[in-house]
Amino acid sequence: MKDLNIKRASFSAVIVWTIGVTAFVTSYFVPVMNDPDAQANLVLSVALVPATILGARFYYHKGFGTNGFLVGGYMFLVTILLDACITVPVFIFPAGGDHLTFFGDPGFWLIGLEYISVIAVYWTIQYKVRTTNISQTT
Repeated sequence: MKDLNIKRASFSAVIVWTIGVTAFVTSYFVPVMNDPDAQANLVLSVALVPATILGARFYYHKGFGTNGFLVGGYMFLVTILLDACITVPVFIFPAGGDHLTFFGDPGFWLIGLEYISVIAVYWTIQYKVRTTNISQTT
């Protein structure tokens, strides 16, 4: 297993976080459900799949040596730091929330599990496709 490329994984996490925060905040401007917080989490859950695939694709652009769970875990950790430093103070504090309510929400951790899982699945599929293609050409 090759080492984690911290710079590439951090940049990938910023890409995913930016798309996720944009989807989350934008969902409040289009009220569809009675519970705007549940709607925002649902929109984030849906938007997170292509955003995470995009981030994983950027990270793995030059190879698939790093385990997807490691990359996903690191990228989620970067996202947590960005949420703690930017998302919560800018968007949650004005709405009357705080760090405890944001990070204590089980939906946050389910979305985090989705985040890590999508990257791990992406890595697994791409790794198997790559090794299959290499085996067929030799």
